[in-house]
Amino acid sequence: MRKKLTIITASVIVVYTAIIVAWHLYAPSRQFALQVPGADNRPPESARKADDVRIGEFFMRYETETSSLTGKWTCFRGNDMSNIIHTSDKIAYSGDDYAEIWGVTTGEGHAAPVIYNGMVYFLDYDETLSSDMLRCFSLETGKEQWRRWYRVPMKRNHGFSRTVPVVSDDYIITLGPQGHLMCCHPVTGDLKWTHDLQSEYQTEVPFWYTGQCPRVDDGILIVAPAGDETLLAGIDCNTGETVWQTPNTPKFKMSHSSVTPMTIHGKKTYVYAGIGGVCGISAEPSDRGTLLWHQTKWQPSVIAPSPLHLSGGNIFLVAGYGAGGALMRVDLAGNKWTAVIVEQYKANEGLSSEQQTPILYNNFIYTVLPKDGGSQRGKLVVYAPTDLHNPVWSSGADERFGLGPYVIINDRIFVLKEDGELYVYKIENSRSLLLERKQRIMDGVDAWGSMAYADGMLLVRDANNVKCLKIG
Repeated sequence: MRKKLTIITASVIVVYTAIIVAWHLYAPSRQFALQVPGADNRPPESARKADDVRIGEFFMRYETETSSLTGKWTCFRGNDMSNIIHTSDKIAYSGDDYAEIWGVTTGEGHAAPVIYNGMVYFLDYDETLSSDMLRCFSLETGKEQWRRWYRVPMKRNHGFSRTVPVVSDDYIITLGPQGHLMCCHPVTGDLKWTHDLQSEYQTEVPFWYTGQCPRVDDGILIVAPAGDETLLAGIDCNTGETVWQTPNTPKFKMSHSSVTPMTIHGKKTYVYAGIGGVCGISAEPSDRGTLLWHQTKWQPSVIAPSPLHLSGGNIFLVAGYGAGGALMRVDLAGNKWTAVIVEQYKANEGLSSEQQTPILYNNFIYTVLPKDGGSQRGKLVVYAPTDLHNPVWSSGADERFGLGPYVIINDRIFVLKEDGELYVYKIENSRSLLLERKQRIMDGVDAWGSMAYADGMLLVRDANNVKCLKIG
């Protein structure tokens, strides 16, 4: 028996050794053919790189509703970019809670909506599809009408989308977090044109993604690529053609701040606070796009609020992360423009703001002070333009709003605390402001997006929701 087992074991070893040796010696073929693109009969352009962005390539329609509403909130900070609206609508300021008409869950972000003729538009980001999305909803029902989107993989960085579109009868234009401009028809959603600021202008997108909101002036989109060669550019809203460019001689980089039109010493001017300084570009037809002036003394590392025109050549500048505030004066002597920083101070020394642009109303400036604003931090505070250091009024000790937005409707100021509480104050010159009411309208997280109003509806958003409230 033992002899049989020995023979069997030896046989198995010999067989397996032969198999292994044969496997190593055997070459099935030495005739290799080189595969060339297309040899696998794959459809053209079906293979794509991860960073191959095709702006606006996908579209989906859900509903086709019409509306008789005519109210408009066309761009960041409203139709005249002041964040103030005067309306004949009867606004409810006390009594029953504001009714929530509808709400929608969004991707994480802070991009606020615009309103146009009964439709609501905002930029969103879908993490599951790694895509920027322009979404259109009915203002009255909250039903989604359509969306147009495109794939652009990104990592979350305090959310994704941040910018407010600009809309008219003929276009809805968005600027995505990675600097992608997209223009669509506001009713049909048809794609009209696109631009990629990174590839076309070598724009360096800020760390927390693009925060600059697109502006339109006389049918021309005004955008600040702040790239290697181009500081500002004007793009025809209907055709997408670039009609003028401002050379980036100051070598500014893109900030989160938005271009602000102003009239300074009788000249229409686009004012932009970039990383590296502040500049003024002519907005006049005769020399549009000409760099008039710039200054480099004001250089915060992060800038979100837009410049605020006070009067004449006086412009107020503000930024967070310890920058505080500054007053800049622009002068014109003959044909020579100059811009100087008259004063600059830390956030705990006067009027300042980290994210929201202050509001100038009836010769007073309204702001919420940042977290480094000293004992007044987080409060709604009012200053006179003649004294940027001593407030004439501030909200109560328990009325602090973080980075929440605020808007003036008629003689009331609506302030949204970043956790979802809505406060309404009455503006009175003698006593400045009187508290009317407060209400929790959502269990908010980072409710930082700016508010929008039209047709008795107030739109608010936090990091994950957009809600429509009936206030009129």
